[in-house]
Amino acid sequence: PAVYSLYYYTVDKHAKQGYEIPHITIIEHTINNQLEDILEDIYSAKPDFIGFSCYIWNIRYINELIVELHKLLPDTHIWVGGPEVSYDPIQYLTDMPMVKGVICGEGEETFHQLVMNYELKSADLSNIKGICFKSDLGIISTDIPNTIPMDEIPFIYRDMDDFTNRIIYYESSRGCPFSCSYCLSSIDKCVRFRSIELVEKELQFFIDQQIPQVKFIDRTFNCNPDRAFRIWKYIHEHDRGITNFHFEIAGDLLNEAQLELIKDFRPGLIQFEIGVQSTNPDTIKEIRRKCDFKKLKENVLQVESFKNIHQHLDLIAGLPYEDIHSFRDSFNQVYSLKPNQLQLGFLKVLSGSHMKDMVKDYHLSYRSLPPYQVLVTKWLSHDDLLRLKHIEQVVEIYYNSNQFANSIKYLEQFFDTAFDMYDKLGDYYYRTFATGVKHSRIFRYNFLLDFFQKILGEEIEQINHFKQLLTLDVYLRENIKTRPDFAVNLDVYHKILTNIKKANSLPNQAHIEIFMDKGRERYVYFDYNSRDSLTNNATLKELEI
Repeated sequence: PAVYSLYYYTVDKHAKQGYEIPHITIIEHTINNQLEDILEDIYSAKPDFIGFSCYIWNIRYINELIVELHKLLPDTHIWVGGPEVSYDPIQYLTDMPMVKGVICGEGEETFHQLVMNYELKSADLSNIKGICFKSDLGIISTDIPNTIPMDEIPFIYRDMDDFTNRIIYYESSRGCPFSCSYCLSSIDKCVRFRSIELVEKELQFFIDQQIPQVKFIDRTFNCNPDRAFRIWKYIHEHDRGITNFHFEIAGDLLNEAQLELIKDFRPGLIQFEIGVQSTNPDTIKEIRRKCDFKKLKENVLQVESFKNIHQHLDLIAGLPYEDIHSFRDSFNQVYSLKPNQLQLGFLKVLSGSHMKDMVKDYHLSYRSLPPYQVLVTKWLSHDDLLRLKHIEQVVEIYYNSNQFANSIKYLEQFFDTAFDMYDKLGDYYYRTFATGVKHSRIFRYNFLLDFFQKILGEEIEQINHFKQLLTLDVYLRENIKTRPDFAVNLDVYHKILTNIKKANSLPNQAHIEIFMDKGRERYVYFDYNSRDSLTNNATLKELEI
């Protein structure tokens, strides 16, 4: 949302001050667009100056664009802003001589001033706070301006046609109260909040517009417990059964009043993303993170018992004092909480973070190019990290997709821990296929069956039971056209199934699956018109003959 915030702040400020609305064009592309198409779009606009919003996921593309744009528009000033360029702007301007300047820190007011400067055709930039720029005297840096009140940050969702089929992000606060050494949010410890009245008004807009999902980008949404409670209460009281709200929270900060409130929420109304990062006390202390894992565990399990809130828990591999054995413990402890998703991420050594200052002490080696992902640490070899990469891949496929829930749960009992299971599965997957290869959904079920058979050998009864669980998992999501080889042949049951459908007034295309339970046949109807709000699985109903 950054470019929209810059745009609307400048437009609104111009209007307040009685100036003509400036001609600012927002040009957006994805990394899938061709460079020549992006160049053509920007060149065709014949801009007076160009501004790029720079992050780890787009800086390589932007730098390449800047080099080519300077050839096409040598007299057009190019400005950049964002976390990827603003923490060492002098070095960036030295490395990129075709760039005029960098906007440092928050950009709304600075960008507004910059636009005014170009409109007035002023050559003097020194009166604009929050920039680092090239001049005849060399590279000049001005003072960072005071932050503006959060209520002056514009609400960017004015024409929803601009955001069709896109994730809607919403910002109700800036800053973070914590000091995690790997995170850029730790630099500014001052948290500023948008007024609760304005937040409620804007949330009502999303609810009225029937937006499917709104993601709060507040770094720790519930750092102010009373404020979090009031916003959740408002969402609950004004819910129209459509909009889902996503919050990044500190799990250990949930209190009894909040838990009592959210337990009655409509399934799917809100969801939580909780950064656990590690359960190793030495690691948590070293990265300056405050987390009471015991309390977090209690809260996550209590929320899980409500069965109405999707919980996404994060771990980071590559943190100090976390070797492969310690990470195994962290993984198993978090996995035991049974989150809806377990995200296994890898440390990124970001410019401006304390982690970057500790590179020598931690023996950190990381990629020179974005996203600066860790390669080696004092505690983890590159072989260890590759091993965790393979685990991450199969966790994403077989756990986070929620398409193999029953099969994976059964498979777990054959291993000492969940980590060991995914470790073996990841190794087998990697040795069988090159990483990064995409396979069909049915292929992944067949691969899991092959893996299971490799473990158990000729245990026919267990293998047949596992095939039934695979069949259950397949049809919970959809009534696929091509029946998997491991499923029982339904042709021999055609007459029985036809009679059951008639007796229960079910259409011919209704899917009924047959499962064996202690020698008894069970006929289970999969109702795809009634689905679980959290898993999207069909509702099951056992039918009698």
